[in-house]
Formats: sequence, structure tokens, C-alpha cells
Amino acid sequence: MPGASAQTKTPKGGPAEPGSAARATAPHRRASPRPLPYHLAAATAVWTSSLAALPNWKSGSIPFPPNLGSADLAKRAAALRADLAAAPADAFAEALTRELRGRADRFLTGLEAYRAHPYRRDLVDPPTVWEEGGSRLLDFGTGADAGGGRPILVVPSLVNRHYVLDLDADSSLMRYLAGRGLRPYLIDWGSPGPAEAGFALDDYIVRRLGGALDAVLSRSGEAPVLLGYCMGGNLALALAALRPGAFAGLALLATPWDFHAEAGTQAEALATAFEPAWPYFEDLGTVPVDLLQALFAALDPQLALRKFTAFAALDPASPEAARFVALEDWLNDGLALTTPVARDCILGWYGENRPARGEWTVAGMPIDPTVLRLPALVVVPAQDRIVPPASALALAEALPDATLRRPALGHIGMIVGRRARRSVWDPLARWIEEA
Repeated sequence: MPGASAQTKTPKGGPAEPGSAARATAPHRRASPRPLPYHLAAATAVWTSSLAALPNWKSGSIPFPPNLGSADLAKRAAALRADLAAAPADAFAEALTRELRGRADRFLTGLEAYRAHPYRRDLVDPPTVWEEGGSRLLDFGTGADAGGGRPILVVPSLVNRHYVLDLDADSSLMRYLAGRGLRPYLIDWGSPGPAEAGFALDDYIVRRLGGALDAVLSRSGEAPVLLGYCMGGNLALALAALRPGAFAGLALLATPWDFHAEAGTQAEALATAFEPAWPYFEDLGTVPVDLLQALFAALDPQLALRKFTAFAALDPASPEAARFVALEDWLNDGLALTTPVARDCILGWYGENRPARGEWTVAGMPIDPTVLRLPALVVVPAQDRIVPPASALALAEALPDATLRRPALGHIGMIVGRRARRSVWDPLARWIEEA
């Protein structure tokens, strides 16, 4: 990829496959996936509940519901019940125990294989051209083969590390855009420290993101395209609303807007569950990473069980295994949120749905996409399980000059998946070039 080689460590003898330069040693065993006790407890609950339910199934004290939705399903349920009733109790219990032990062994084998895998991300960061507090701005347009074309200010989420957009030499949206002759700048928010104490969303948007924009304008002398991913899209949209004349276009990837579009009850329940904990977080100043990771895991409690069971079957030396570890490392390398930011998001967005209701304000200004006269590209991955597609589609419908794309990909797959380049990167680059 043009522009990547100058910033990637490549071993002698040829180009590196993902993580190959880092495979020689394994300096330590990973403590993740985070939070590890949660994942172990969720897996254990699956296994023990199966054993606990067996006596009730055999006794008939857990009847099938009277209305299963279809005659075919009811017929299959009746056949299953007959099979259970006919099975010798001891033999069935022994077979179930054997199967659960096998599944537990595969899961734990995969977990340990991940924790001990020698892969370490080995990309070298591009130059930092602006920084303030714990945040910095990385200039990806400085490689030997990179172009000095249209600038792009790229905004990731506050809760995840920026480098999902620069994961490895073969899965780097940033280096791809630079290789197209564009000039992408990526903000790395960093972990909140003393300089970010008490920061709310307004501070990150007006002070940090605004400062990064000023640095891009000073260096390029040209209005950049503003690109936001996930929660970063919300921050980007707010900055565009505050300073619309500073941008040539706005690209939003998997950006939520209507937080009650598909799972309103679940979103409100999340906000309610946090109510008793706010005094503790106010004293602490942040919401810790492991708690945020647990919230994400709660969206699909058995995801880790499935992922690491599948990983156990991979050849540890294969590129597929290295790619799995690279992505899993990023997922487990999250960021804490300052308590005011967590309040803004969990209560304001998820609990009260302020963006979609027109009640979200930044620096006293309502963030209203319907009045934003700026060319926009809205990419809504159809298989997104983190941002419900209906939530992101609401933003596409609200923006007056929006082009909508709906790739058949997931939330993370649209950035680093095997089909990301064809389905997302290429059309995104073309749109930026034409904006």
C-alpha cells in the first residue's frame, strides 16, 4: 500500500504479514479479554444452567409454551420433548456432562491460546503535529509515497483507542487514504488524566477537536473533510454544526443518532442501572474501563464464549489467528471516560435520547443535523450489532444533503474486515476526492 512502508517495521527478506515482526517473542501473557471475570462467569453460567435445567426438563416441570409461533416449531418441540422423555436419565446426564466439559475445554484452550499468543502490534506512529493534555493529532500524510492532497480530520470514539483505524499494515484505513494521495489526520484522544479532569463532551468537542481542526487548517490552508467513526461521528457532527464553514464535507461511519430506534427499553434500562453508581463515579472522576467493557459485553453475553471456542481451532501461526489477536487486543485496550462524559452519553443519549429529540446542545447550541448545509456521506453497516442500523439511518434521513451507503458488514468489519476496502474504503475515498 503506498505510504505504508515508511511507517511500518518490515523484517529483512520481504514484506510482513500482520504482526510477523512481533512474533519472535512474547514478553508477557495478556490479562485480557477484559473484564476476564465477567467472561468466565458468563461462560460458566451457560454450562451450569444446562446441568441445572436437566432435572426440570425430565420431570416436565418446565413445559413448552403453548404458543410457539408456528405449527412446525411446535411439532419440533414436541418431538424434542418425547426424545428427552425416552432417553435413559443416567446416560443422558453423563452425555450432557461430557459435552459441557468438552465445550469448556475448547473455550479455555482458546482463551489461553489468545493470552499467550506472541503477536504484538508493531506499526510505528506517524508524526504528532499537535497535542494538548493527553490528546494528540497524527499526520498520516507524511510518508515517502503519501500525497499532500485534500486534508481529512478523522475522529474516533472516546471510549476505544484510535488505532482500529490503523490496525496493521493490511488493515489501515488511514494509510490507505494517504496512499490515495489524500492527507488524513487522526486524533488520538488518549486516556483522561489531570488535564482532562472534569471534562464533558463540550470540552472534547470545542477545546480538543476544535484545537485539532485549527492545527489542520494552519498546516493545509484548505478546508478538510471531517470523518467520524461510531461515537466519533457524533463529536464530528457537533463540531460541523459549530463551525460549518470550516469543512468541505462530513463523512459519518456507523454513527448512532436515535438511541431509542430499535432498543429503546434496553437503552433506558442502561441509564437506570447507572443511577445508584453516579455518586461513586463523581468521587472517582472516571468510569473505569472494565465497567465499560462489561457493558459492551452485556450486549451479547455469549460472544466471548463463541469467539474463543472458535479461536481454539485455528493454527496459532496462521494469518487468521494473528488477525484475531490484533483485533481482540484493540477491543480490550479501551479507555476510561470522565464522569461528565459518561453522564452526557449514558443519561443524555441512551437514557433520554436527546440527539434525536433535538435536545442535545454543545456550547449552548442545539446540534440539529436538519440545518447543516454540508455535503455528507453516511455509511450504515447493515449487520451492525453495536449501533442498530435504524439508529444511524435516522441521521442519514435528518441531514439535508446526505448520500447513504449500506454495506453488508458489521460495525468493526466495515473498518478492518476483508471486504472493508471494496465496500467502504474505496467508495469513501472517491466521495472525499469529489467533495
